[in-house]
Amino acid sequence: MPPKAPIKIFAGTSTKYLAEKISLCSGRELGSVNCLRFSDGEFTTMYEETVRGSHLFLVQSTFPPSDNLMELLMMIDAAKRASAYKIVAVMPYFGFARQDRKDQPRVAIGAKLVADMLQAAGVDRVITMDLHADQIQGFFNIPVDHLYASSIFVPHIKHMNLENLVIASPDVGGTKRANTYAKFLETPMVICHKQRSKANVVDEMRIIGDVTDKNVIIVDDMVDTAGTLTKAADMMLEAGARSVRAFTTHAVLSGPAYERIENSGLAELYVTDSIPLKQKCDKIKVLSVAQLFADTIEKVYNYQSISNQFLI
Repeated sequence: MPPKAPIKIFAGTSTKYLAEKISLCSGRELGSVNCLRFSDGEFTTMYEETVRGSHLFLVQSTFPPSDNLMELLMMIDAAKRASAYKIVAVMPYFGFARQDRKDQPRVAIGAKLVADMLQAAGVDRVITMDLHADQIQGFFNIPVDHLYASSIFVPHIKHMNLENLVIASPDVGGTKRANTYAKFLETPMVICHKQRSKANVVDEMRIIGDVTDKNVIIVDDMVDTAGTLTKAADMMLEAGARSVRAFTTHAVLSGPAYERIENSGLAELYVTDSIPLKQKCDKIKVLSVAQLFADTIEKVYNYQSISNQFLI
């Protein structure tokens, strides 16, 4: 077994709120790192304590992707040049994950590019959660621990004790996720089939399955502009659903998302704190992933199995 290096947890600027919770859950003090910004917008990162020979866990979600990703890359580079023993990127939200394939001519595969940049910077391992596409793990030539928010969502859904429960997928792409939830909870499943003319714009949608007099729970990996989610919720209520709730891991919530959610038929929207909310909304409830990541960090550090972290 490799030598037991001291563990240190550091946070990027945008994810310090979550890193503080993770360090509290793990009983460890959050390390000090400074991001110096210049007047032209350029910035650099500097550790304010020694990291030589340490096992580093760098907590940073990449939203909006560009600045936060660059800051993470510079934290990795600074740690490598400061002789850290191991560098683990803890990315609760992995930006550019929707760019996982070449689905039209002359486009980039952003997720693969991000994977290449992280590895070029010198990261030894990545811990992330609910990637938009599972195959992104294959873009890396280093270990990737892919966690699932279902380990938090499922117990909460069970605790709600909803009668006539049905699980729904907001699109065909999320069918596998919804089917797994439905099997685990022993409930029926319905699918929303949508057609888009361009990104973030839904032209047509229809429901496949019966939602009459059902309490519907929509499950998804992220909610961005909330167009698909709110349209699906309203359609299900029109089709006779008793109530509609949603559980989505990453609260991207851009553009008119908050207004759409507030004005929709959604009873509640449950999200994690992988991304901080930009504003308050009575319908949005936040479930923390801090304990999940704290446990995973401890297990990775101690070379223990993390199999029990995968509820679904």
